[in-house]
Amino acid sequence: MITLLSKDLHYSPAERENFFFQLPSVAKNCVILHTCNRTELYQGEGRVPLEVARHLFRVVSGLESAFLGEAAIQGQVKAAYEKARDKVTLSTGLHQLFQQALRAGKRVRTETNITRGARSHGKAVLEVLRQEGFRLPGARIVIIGVNHLNQSLIKYLGERGSNTIFVANRTYEKALALADKLGCTAVRLKKLREKLRSADLLISATSAPHLIVKKADFSTHRQILAFDLAVPRDIDPAAAELPLVKLFAIEDIEKRIKDNIRKRRLEIKKAETIIAEEIGIFYSADS
Repeated sequence: MITLLSKDLHYSPAERENFFFQLPSVAKNCVILHTCNRTELYQGEGRVPLEVARHLFRVVSGLESAFLGEAAIQGQVKAAYEKARDKVTLSTGLHQLFQQALRAGKRVRTETNITRGARSHGKAVLEVLRQEGFRLPGARIVIIGVNHLNQSLIKYLGERGSNTIFVANRTYEKALALADKLGCTAVRLKKLREKLRSADLLISATSAPHLIVKKADFSTHRQILAFDLAVPRDIDPAAAELPLVKLFAIEDIEKRIKDNIRKRRLEIKKAETIIAEEIGIFYSADS
């Protein structure tokens, strides 16, 4: 019989780590799934208990993830299965279990919207840019702040064709270090207004206790999208009164994230119906 040993989100990181180090590195009839949120051992041969099959199908489909509908888990399960398949001999039962689970996960992602919609501030900004029809290649972009969020955004934007990105920060040396690391250009804050007058996109996320960008800093002749991801605000809300400035505040972005999460939850029943169908196919083929 195929069995499952699992340490998931209900266990502490230390418990999951200790469990992982106790597992055999190579063992016959054994698949080890190890991610940041779970360590699981599927082993044995012969019959697959229903609870084991249902659990793996739900895992692959993103229903057991910390973030509902997580997309990466499908690839992680596939990689774990292929690694075990290439290194050791797996039983027919394990082969069938993982192949059917991966099929179920693919169906859930194809036939439902459970993986759609940004869950992070950075991805939500990109989602808005897509909906606004904003063209990243050739755009002039100003980023204020050197925190992790802005670093992620610079990487996202660069991967999507942006090659004119200016980074400003209260400490110029930090902006310079980040610019060197990520291939953009550092700007001193005193030069910020000058850069904004020719910018197409502004993203600001600092820990400053006061406004960084005033209404008067924006051009009245150039259209610009602006995202204020700071608490307290970095950008004067009055800037939204300018006809060529479209301003998205942190509340707009967080509302979008909450709406996306709510929409994902509405897809759970559809996903569970698909999983039930795939489990039925799995056991009918085995009979």
